[in-house]
Amino acid sequence: MDNDALLQIVGLSMKVAFCSVLLSLPLAMIIAYVLARYDFPGKTIFDAIVHLPLVLPPVVIGFALLLTLGRNGPIGSLLHDWFGIVVAFKWTGAAIASAIMGFPLMVRAIRLSVMAIDRRIEHAARTLGASPLRVLVSVVLPLALPGIITGSVLSFARSLGEFGATITFVSNIPGQTQTLPLAIYTATQVPGDEAQIQAIWLSLVAVALSVAALAASEWLSRRYNTNA
Repeated sequence: MDNDALLQIVGLSMKVAFCSVLLSLPLAMIIAYVLARYDFPGKTIFDAIVHLPLVLPPVVIGFALLLTLGRNGPIGSLLHDWFGIVVAFKWTGAAIASAIMGFPLMVRAIRLSVMAIDRRIEHAARTLGASPLRVLVSVVLPLALPGIITGSVLSFARSLGEFGATITFVSNIPGQTQTLPLAIYTATQVPGDEAQIQAIWLSLVAVALSVAALAASEWLSRRYNTNA
């Protein structure tokens, strides 16, 4: 494998991971806050549904996405007919699959961070005349920032390693949907020492990216706690 092909695979993997985090972060923050601060009928079931991707086989998630967002699926057909958008067998579909698989990790980290906030601080802000939205923006979100960072990085790292849902929903198309895990899988299916060496190098790159992401998360959290 030449350097250009390796850079293409790494670049696509990074793009998919970044987009998956951006796609899921707003909804994850809302759901995490709701689960942390409110009790409502069916909360246990709702919580279980949010965390379902953690326990379901990734292939099931990928197959469900293919049925719903595929060209002939109920949502996918509408996207294609009305807007000309196709996500199946595209890198955008890989980002969606990765976002869903990393979503529970993001929600859990943010939820724990929100639950750790002393609610008396929020009550004090409200007694001073702050609206619920202003309390959320100026009090809750800054205090929950370590959890937001941790959840985002965990989701990012999970996206870098996503395989089952991605290959089921968008296949393994070089230059289009072939991320690092799919490239490693492809290399392991080819006999010969050269393919084995490629798989090893790709695995080392994947490990390096994941370690770098976790180290960045730790550094950002420490820096925030120091400045707080």
